[in-house]
Amino acid sequence: MIKVLHQDDFKAVLALGEQVHGQGYMDMDELTAIYHKGIKNGINANFVAIENDELVGFRLTYAAGQWQQDQWCTVERWGVDFEDVCYFKSNTIAEHGRGKGLGGRLLQASKEAVMAQGAKAGVSHLWQQSPNNAAVRYFTKAGGKLIKQHPNRWHQRHMGEDYICVLCGVDCHCVACEMLLIF
Repeated sequence: MIKVLHQDDFKAVLALGEQVHGQGYMDMDELTAIYHKGIKNGINANFVAIENDELVGFRLTYAAGQWQQDQWCTVERWGVDFEDVCYFKSNTIAEHGRGKGLGGRLLQASKEAVMAQGAKAGVSHLWQQSPNNAAVRYFTKAGGKLIKQHPNRWHQRHMGEDYICVLCGVDCHCVACEMLLIF
């Protein structure tokens, strides 16, 4: 079941984020800020996947106009005004929930919400080193186009010293694939 993220889901979201992405991936203050950036015009663009009363996935999304571009955004290649683009922040699925289409269903729920908010496109930085490169594959299947690859996007100098990558440890060299999905 896919449902709108509520604050009572936060503890499970944080635990799953650390399990899949690594220690220090996100803290309560950051999750709270992300949650609020996803709500626009009374519409929440953040969702969770629940199976057997367990949170097995989440999609966090910033509404268009409610996030700041950074050095990892190649806006001049998007072909869409920055103010009209939402940011698909994080799509995370527990290992036992993978291969069931949950990532795509979470993306679709967020896409519908941000379109209702007025967005014309969405950008994301997909984890190329995700298991079987599933992140890039599902986003491509949804219509996303590769804009640029960003090596070392999640390195500790950008993420903070508390972040420990599940693959690289304390010296993360994973690649972020900046991808755009036009609605």
